[in-house]
Amino acid sequence: MNRITLACIVSALITPIAMADMTIGVTQAFGNHLFLTNVRNAMEEQAATYSDVTLQFEDAQGDIGRQLNHIQNFISADLDAMIVSAVDTAATPRMISLAQEANIPLVFVNREPEIDNLPEGVAFVGSDENDSGRLQIEEIARLLNYEGNVAIMVGELGINATVLRTKGVEDFVGQHPDMHIVAKQPAHFMRNDAIDLMNNWIVDGRQIDAIAANNDEMAIGAIRAMHQAGLDPQNMIIGGIDASGDALMEMENGNLDVTVFQDAKGQGRESVKTAVSLIQGGHVDSYVWLPFQLVTPDNYKDFIDQ
Repeated sequence: MNRITLACIVSALITPIAMADMTIGVTQAFGNHLFLTNVRNAMEEQAATYSDVTLQFEDAQGDIGRQLNHIQNFISADLDAMIVSAVDTAATPRMISLAQEANIPLVFVNREPEIDNLPEGVAFVGSDENDSGRLQIEEIARLLNYEGNVAIMVGELGINATVLRTKGVEDFVGQHPDMHIVAKQPAHFMRNDAIDLMNNWIVDGRQIDAIAANNDEMAIGAIRAMHQAGLDPQNMIIGGIDASGDALMEMENGNLDVTVFQDAKGQGRESVKTAVSLIQGGHVDSYVWLPFQLVTPDNYKDFIDQ
């Protein structure tokens, strides 16, 4: 066999490996959710740093059945990995089973799966929701001098973040006898839903000293509703979670008193990095934590463009 023929054979064997592309299926709970949009943008930016990674995005539109179909379609297409922000975290064990049966790496992002120990080939990238509600209410309470009526705007029902953020507020208020929770209703993490909810509370004549919203979009909705009703948001303590760009603008304007930074860009980047590492057979931590950080008018400028 001459050298030219041997070189051709070696090239034929090596080229498919060197040029093998990775396709990662991504199904998001909501395509129009501001925080998840920021996560998606960061995923795309991270994927662009690789020469051989393609992301395939799907929007579950808040429908768990649709999201499970996305996962089954990813498996049928024999994609290399999947990234999921779950519509309903109660369904995450089922998603893990599907991925394990198909031997496809699975990364959950932002919304922690409801399982005690993640199996090999499965990881979670996000923040510890036990901290978020606690950080929020501790600052709200300080601003209230530990007395007054608190209303909680609750996010999507069935989501671990909603449960833990709300619990953090409730547990803290329960330890302070001069503080009371006078209302607790869902606004589904959506600004418009929060406008409607706040309008209802205003019409009902609720005596509310502070709003503890499970995310910034709902806090902004409360602010918008107060403006519409001719009320000054600066006469109420209002807190959110995420430290979104819009929320930081409201803080700069004096309308938002507290938020808690959740690193959307970091979650997006790390979810793609983790998926790629799993595809390549590298070691990854089962849980990749990005810590929450308290944001107030004193330090909000540090979080602009984060």
